[in-house]
Amino acid sequence: MSNLQTRYLGLSLRSPLVASSSPLTASLERIKEMEAAGIGAVVLPSLFEEQLLKEEIAEHSYEDYGGALEAFPKLEEFRFSARAYLDHIRMLKSSVGIPVIASLNGATPGWWTRYAKVLEEAGADALELNIYSVPTDPDKAGADLEMETLDIVRLVRAQIRIPLAVKLSPFYTNVAHMAKRLHAAGVNGAVLFNRFYQPDIDVERLALRSGLLPGSSRDTRIPLTWIGILYGRVAIDLAATGGIMETADAIKVILAGARVAMLCSTLLEHGVASVGRLREGMAQWMERHGYESIEQWQGLLSQKNCADPENFERAQYVAAVSSGSA
Repeated sequence: MSNLQTRYLGLSLRSPLVASSSPLTASLERIKEMEAAGIGAVVLPSLFEEQLLKEEIAEHSYEDYGGALEAFPKLEEFRFSARAYLDHIRMLKSSVGIPVIASLNGATPGWWTRYAKVLEEAGADALELNIYSVPTDPDKAGADLEMETLDIVRLVRAQIRIPLAVKLSPFYTNVAHMAKRLHAAGVNGAVLFNRFYQPDIDVERLALRSGLLPGSSRDTRIPLTWIGILYGRVAIDLAATGGIMETADAIKVILAGARVAMLCSTLLEHGVASVGRLREGMAQWMERHGYESIEQWQGLLSQKNCADPENFERAQYVAAVSSGSA
């Protein structure tokens, strides 16, 4: 029988399928269903820096003099208050047997990072730090942006002993160098990649509009590429997120070197049943290819182990463009 067990962030998982942060992981009932279907772990919805600042202002009757937080959702529009979030962790830890990964989402270094310790004390098995920032200042250098990210990471790492993963942007000048620096700062895993939401334009109303585009298997190409490059080069666990809709998508990212394949869009579009479908598909694929464990084929087609490692770099691009296939 194929063994789908693996390890991620030092945690034992019964499968490499992880439910990433989404409305589904805000529900105890849905998480129980995912556990029954074979999910390996769950990442909870994020606590946001802006939410924590708003709660602090409201609790102490401070004034937001600059109005910096007015554009963000009202407190009642966030899925959880900070206290309810902690209660959710405690309830999950007493109700399910799979690892529960908390999530903090921020953009700037600050006191809000102290909530990492509170999440650990509530029972979270690990923390995913989602650093979401879209730099627009033309006078701010890339090195400064990287240092801000590292400052946030160091503040969080100083607060906790549980494993720490960082959800990265694909837009660093050198993702590999950034991953190496994060490892040196005490990060245990990298989640590749954060999904940035771009506005669209309504050409009739002459207005900007926003909305999430549905996930697609094509979205796996960027994380697959960088996971393949990083595997065996940086001593951190790699998680793939974005576009993992079908069994083949999950298999591909693990062949490239991912420890886990994170599911979001497929869960939202097809429900919890997609966990069992992907899990069964992976087991069948392993049996067809004679693999008894994930370790036997994880990273098999990474740049480190690939017969044509240059395909991860410029050679593939040049061949595609010169042949007219791009």
